[in-house]
Amino acid sequence: MSATNGPQHPGADAVGEHNTAEQRGLTEWLPRWLASVQPSIAVIGDVMLDGWWSGSIERLCREAPAPVVEIQERRFAPGGAANTAMNLAALGAKVGLAGLAGRDEAADELLRQLREAGVDTTGVVQLPGARTTTKTRITSSGQVLLRLDDVQRELPEEALSALAVVIPQVLRDREAVVVCDYGAGALRGAAREKLLDGLRARPEILAVVDAHQPSAWAELQPDLATPNAREAADMLGLKLDPRSDRAAVMVAHRDALLQAAGADAVVVTLDREGTVLLPRSGDFHRTWARPVQEKQASGAGDTFVAALTLARTASLPLTTCMDLAQAAADIAVHRPGTSVCSTADLSHHLGSFTDSTVDADELLTHITRHRAEGRQIVLTNGCFDVLHRGHTRYLNQAKQLGDVLVVALNSDDSVHRLKGPGRPINTIRDRAAVVAALSCVDYVTVFGTATPIPLIQKIRPEIYAKGGDYSPEMLAETSVVEGYGGRVAILDYVPEQSTTAVVERIRTSKNAQNEENIAAHSPSRAATPPSRSG
Repeated sequence: MSATNGPQHPGADAVGEHNTAEQRGLTEWLPRWLASVQPSIAVIGDVMLDGWWSGSIERLCREAPAPVVEIQERRFAPGGAANTAMNLAALGAKVGLAGLAGRDEAADELLRQLREAGVDTTGVVQLPGARTTTKTRITSSGQVLLRLDDVQRELPEEALSALAVVIPQVLRDREAVVVCDYGAGALRGAAREKLLDGLRARPEILAVVDAHQPSAWAELQPDLATPNAREAADMLGLKLDPRSDRAAVMVAHRDALLQAAGADAVVVTLDREGTVLLPRSGDFHRTWARPVQEKQASGAGDTFVAALTLARTASLPLTTCMDLAQAAADIAVHRPGTSVCSTADLSHHLGSFTDSTVDADELLTHITRHRAEGRQIVLTNGCFDVLHRGHTRYLNQAKQLGDVLVVALNSDDSVHRLKGPGRPINTIRDRAAVVAALSCVDYVTVFGTATPIPLIQKIRPEIYAKGGDYSPEMLAETSVVEGYGGRVAILDYVPEQSTTAVVERIRTSKNAQNEENIAAHSPSRAATPPSRSG
């Protein structure tokens, strides 16, 4: 469909790069961009209503050894494609939704909530005599006991034809479309053909396929396909071993997955294990979830897809889109029921990493607990003054060496001694906040010594990782790590862009801007009449 970088917006790349370089980043920039641009996105597919009924259990029923749940609360929320639309609207997009529903109480509740959220529902076709798909979960004391699915899978052809009529209207003037095909039957026959025709006619639209069978949409050649691990395995004809490293399996089958999905990139969601990005070119990228023990959350995958789509519409790099989407999904999964993540939620979450460092003693407490759970500790260190893609790729690789990644940052005084006058550009508080916000990073600590050897001796990581511009022989830390049985790992050298080059670009840009401001306010400039030549 669209070019790899997605739809372009004036200044999106420049502003994003500038703010990322100065470490204020997306926390400040994204809400402003959404408010000013309001990207227009279509969601087309299987809409449904999620019900969450909770109550207490005091006895078993007489007819069978089954609990009697006395319902005390009924909550409803848009589900499926409707949940994706709700998340996009909460994140600041202008959303048009197309799908099929009945003329029943479930549809009334579904449409009411969608409209209140600002979703355009003119593309939701209501069918007399049809049932709105509902999925009702019965819970007690925080535990889901049962889910009741009411799905009308055999939809009449006239219903699909009616949906086909509204699809071109919903696609009009959109910058992106999310195809939500969950097997409920809305995207078949005439509706499917009209959607395919509409997207072929608009190749500039960013196309994202979120489907139980992504291969069914391969002819669309979408920009992104977002199967979960089971759906990806089904595409490959594989049976996943529950004990296997699912991310590694997906990476090993990248070419086959891309061919089966027909996509420029496949993003496989791994539930509690995060996600893995498999692009046609370039390295794969991982994110790591911050899971919860309770299983009363639903729809975090819809939140992930919504945030991923929106970030890509903003022309952000795919790796950045992935980390943002993971953060949004983490927010949703920590809330009960079917929930959404708003722009304010996301900004608050990213901003919450401001005070994110732990001291060596607290870190040791956490490490001791993780080690007792059989988890391997990876430690790396550096200044990370102006974070760039080389850094994030390096940290992503480091995480994959073990289970828990600790990043030790040089203190401000230490950076000044190492890098000279004018450094660091960003204080330790800002540097720590940005690094801690990456999903691959578990803990951030600070050291002020010449080397991290005292910290290494204290926490004794199983793996000590450094970048490829070093060798084990160059590192004073090597003898210490190997002395207690640890391993030094040298990661790929990533010459994406040096911090020094980024800093020089920022300074040059600031100097040019200052000169322009001075010129604009000087008397000679003010006295010069505007040119009429152009």
